[in-house]
Amino acid sequence: MAAEDVVLMKGNEAIAQAAINFGVDAYFGYPITPQSEVLETLAALKPWETTGMVVVQAESELAAINMVYGGAGSGKMCMTSSSSPGVSLKQEGISYLAGAELPCLIVNVMRGGPGLGTIQPSQADYFQTVKGGGHGDYRLITLAPASVQEMADHVGLAFDLAFKYLNPAIILADGVIGQMMEKVVLPPPRRRLTDEEVIARCPWAANGRTNGRAPNIITSLELDPAIMEKRNIHLQEKYKTIQEKEVRFEEITCEDAEYLIVAFGSCARIALKAVEGARSEGIKVGLLRPITLWPFPDKTIAERAKRVKGILVVELNAGQMVEDVKLAVECKIPVEHFGRLGGIVPDPDEVIAALKEKIVK
Repeated sequence: MAAEDVVLMKGNEAIAQAAINFGVDAYFGYPITPQSEVLETLAALKPWETTGMVVVQAESELAAINMVYGGAGSGKMCMTSSSSPGVSLKQEGISYLAGAELPCLIVNVMRGGPGLGTIQPSQADYFQTVKGGGHGDYRLITLAPASVQEMADHVGLAFDLAFKYLNPAIILADGVIGQMMEKVVLPPPRRRLTDEEVIARCPWAANGRTNGRAPNIITSLELDPAIMEKRNIHLQEKYKTIQEKEVRFEEITCEDAEYLIVAFGSCARIALKAVEGARSEGIKVGLLRPITLWPFPDKTIAERAKRVKGILVVELNAGQMVEDVKLAVECKIPVEHFGRLGGIVPDPDEVIAALKEKIVK
């Protein structure tokens, strides 16, 4: 399949194909709806026969994330994917990856909860992802695709950011984006790096080749509290740099807006239709779509808050990102939430009705 071809595929399939094209070294996963097509597509395409990419269905989610830890520790581009309950099981390993400063990619195609919940779409893993679902003070670079094209594009972006900052990155998609089919242009093929190139790019890696230097030790463990504090301070300084340099967002019809909708993922697409409908009724509303959920575009939202009368946050959950919007606004204007639960996806008319009821009074 040529990279420049326009093809029709699911978001999950786009993740898999983009990983092959980007030259990912290894995928370790475990099936769970609604993201199983990532593993199924990789198994069907057999990239180990073409690019040399390793694809393993692990015995569990815990095994998969620890395989990622091992592969990432050798400097290789490794990834995993799952859905909400499966990602919960991976949290300890994700914290270890962050503590050891290992670059990798995690994909979460969210489903409804809590508990086993439903296989229908949700955005209720926002807290878990951007607030640090595992133990300790750490952050994940978090990308929120709103289209199948972005599902493909974000694979390369996530790995680029992960290796730039030596930090795990996550693509936080919801079940709508994972299962929907759209036209997509795949990223151009990139060959996998040779072992020598990996060594040059990752001098910190444990690759079994010391060449006279002291062995590299990959660990998040340090029993000396003074040294551990220095490590944590270093991490916080790194996170501050990421917050300063890597915020990404999209604004639509915001220049003359009197009201603002903030939404990510599939809700941003629904909100865009709601913006068009509201404007046809004479309500001047704009859409701000965070592309990075962490780092969050709080400064941009704070600036927009100076020019609008109120903000409606639209999410497929009971209200999670709305808390970060409120923090950004600092109570200077009304901020309200509209969401559906249980896997029910709202339509644009519902969003318009919520905008009128909660904000445009």
